[in-house]
Amino acid sequence: MHDPILEIRDLEISFPAPGGWAPVVRGAALTVGRGEMVGLVGESGSGKTLTALAVLGLVPPPGRMTRGSILLDGPGGAADLLTLGARELRAVRGARVAMVFQEPATAFNPVYSIGFQIAEAVRAHRRVSRREAEDEAVRLLDGVALADARRRLDDYPHQLSGGQRQRAMIAMALAGRPDLLLADEPTTALDVTLQAQILELLDELRRDLGLSVLLITHDLGVVAETCDRVVVMQGGRVVETAAVAELFRAPAHPYTRELLAALPRLGAGEEAW
Repeated sequence: MHDPILEIRDLEISFPAPGGWAPVVRGAALTVGRGEMVGLVGESGSGKTLTALAVLGLVPPPGRMTRGSILLDGPGGAADLLTLGARELRAVRGARVAMVFQEPATAFNPVYSIGFQIAEAVRAHRRVSRREAEDEAVRLLDGVALADARRRLDDYPHQLSGGQRQRAMIAMALAGRPDLLLADEPTTALDVTLQAQILELLDELRRDLGLSVLLITHDLGVVAETCDRVVVMQGGRVVETAAVAELFRAPAHPYTRELLAALPRLGAGEEAW
């Protein structure tokens, strides 16, 4: 594995319950190396998204992180994000770590144009003029292969297709030039062709920009196509971590074997005919 840019150790996230606090993420541990794409997989409710939100200090209230550490490497060495104050965390979000959400509609304000919102994200992280921010928005949209990028600046979110909105959201996430991208089910709402295009885009950005990516998904097929390593979560716990080839060849945990058994296989239904 490459030198780690992110290291999560013994993370516990709890929510209020009768009689006290109930952990829903328990002892989670994972690492993401520089320039590496790591898949975080598991069924809905396994704790994948909560783990990613914890990196940005965005665990929804009344939940809280009750144990562990989240180490983010940087120029001054590794810093534990769980010890940072609100102002310090705001400086990390977008500039060091950015997130791409499952549904682009949640990331964009419907009453502002795509170009305005991406340009504002640029200005939030860099001291540039509005014209320079607009030019940077065009460059970012070009970088995610959105056709006619400059013309698209005036479009509103509802005027873009699902795949176009996803590309625009990735462009906005890159506005602060982050080192680490957290991609939460970025292809779930797209058809198979668009899924492949977005996954290919993430892989190209990783290679071209040196990005590290934590790809959150329930689909091991997606992991097989794009990731270097895979972390499997079940019931709030990490149950297996392995290189992708090793995991597909010899899964160690029964839950991982169940996930693999659920993958569709070419010709699987032929014997029924």
